[in-house]
Amino acid sequence: MAILEDSEIAMKAEERTRFRLKSAGTKLNQQELRNLTALAKRRGVRPGELIRKLILDELARDAGVVAASTELTEIMGIRLMLTNLFRPLATGQKLTPEAFDNMVAEVKKRKRSVAEDAMQDLERA
Repeated sequence: MAILEDSEIAMKAEERTRFRLKSAGTKLNQQELRNLTALAKRRGVRPGELIRKLILDELARDAGVVAASTELTEIMGIRLMLTNLFRPLATGQKLTPEAFDNMVAEVKKRKRSVAEDAMQDLERA
């Protein structure tokens, strides 16, 4: 009897593909290293994690995937919220607490994709 079934072996192999096993490096001078360390500290991350995020962001941008910043995502959420609030108010409709809660939930689900769409529109312009 096998210790691991074929499906378990395949699942473990798939899981290993997500591990960070390879490194990409560069050399910095003293001032560049101080700047990197200071930036990482301001952002509350380790320098290696900051470098990884910057690399992944550039790869995504090169692939045509434009990530929206947290700030833009929240601004788009507010815009969606205001748009959905003003229409019923402008037409004299009452907004029930349930309808408001549903609207807030929908805005939370959609705000990131709306912000990313806006970023792609800017890239095309």
